[in-house]
Amino acid sequence: MPDFAAAPPSAPIHERLGITIVSASADRCVGTLPVEGNTQPFGLLHGGASCVLAESLASIAAMLYAQPDRVAVGVDINATHHRGVRSGIVTGVATPVHRGQSTATYDVVITDEQERRVCTARLTCYLRPATS
Repeated sequence: MPDFAAAPPSAPIHERLGITIVSASADRCVGTLPVEGNTQPFGLLHGGASCVLAESLASIAAMLYAQPDRVAVGVDINATHHRGVRSGIVTGVATPVHRGQSTATYDVVITDEQERRVCTARLTCYLRPATS
């Protein structure tokens, strides 16, 4: 199991989309995503890219909560896209809504550089027992 406390977690999809994990804890996980390179055909930030950012941040926070005896696995995500963004960087912040023995749910708020809400997402993770 990765040691998230030792270094910011990374994944190939983070590299592909340009996601940077700014800070990570079970109580709050923050990351950024550039709009450039992550747009849909009409030049707006792709909703799927926002969902990848949201799922990454919430999953990291849930994994930090679940360690060392459980592993977090995303089972449900939903997102509401509030405004379009054409350039710059968006920032996502994941905070817990519920943390129990078998599930953890996080809200993720994504904002633009003017701190306007771009997307609100919620991810629920199943916390399964860790196996070696």
